[in-house]
Amino acid sequence: MKKVFAIVAAALVSLSIAGMSIAADQAPAKKAPAKKPSVKREQTVTETATVEAVDQATRVVTLKGSQGNVFDITAGDEVRNLAQVKVGDQVKVKYYQSLAIEVMAPGKAPGGRQAAVVMDRAKLGEKPGGMIGGQVTVTAKVEAIDKKKQTVTLKGPEGKTRVVKVQDPKNLKNVKVGDDVVITLTEAVAISVEGAKK
Repeated sequence: MKKVFAIVAAALVSLSIAGMSIAADQAPAKKAPAKKPSVKREQTVTETATVEAVDQATRVVTLKGSQGNVFDITAGDEVRNLAQVKVGDQVKVKYYQSLAIEVMAPGKAPGGRQAAVVMDRAKLGEKPGGMIGGQVTVTAKVEAIDKKKQTVTLKGPEGKTRVVKVQDPKNLKNVKVGDDVVITLTEAVAISVEGAKK
């Protein structure tokens, strides 16, 4: 759990509640609750490599990357249908990552930490492939705000605190001590093997 909070807090530092761009709401005549900041950053990276060699006995597959780099990977026993892989086949890897941060009024956020993992793999007889994805959500409490230093002190679900630098001071405008910060990290990797291009 310490690792998860450290990873999520580090991700929070790198994105810093700060990269948030929030449009200023016009204050209506009646006093409406101030909008709390939120942000979502995501990226997808896709790489393709060509199968240069397959050693079925050792389960070592030699691949040539898109930059011309040649490397070996060992296909574990969980990889089905390795016999279907042939020299010239294309191995495609897609990696997705997102980090969502949302500030909520006290008591509105799910507490603590939640985690989920999903996975799938090719059916027997198909080309090898599969995916695995996971999501971790951690709720931290705002313990202190230093507008002059542009920092927020967050207390994680295990009681440890971390000071986070906020890059854009405007994002501190509607944040109050006691607010909850919900941090959700999502990652997924999908691998597929396609026949050689003709």
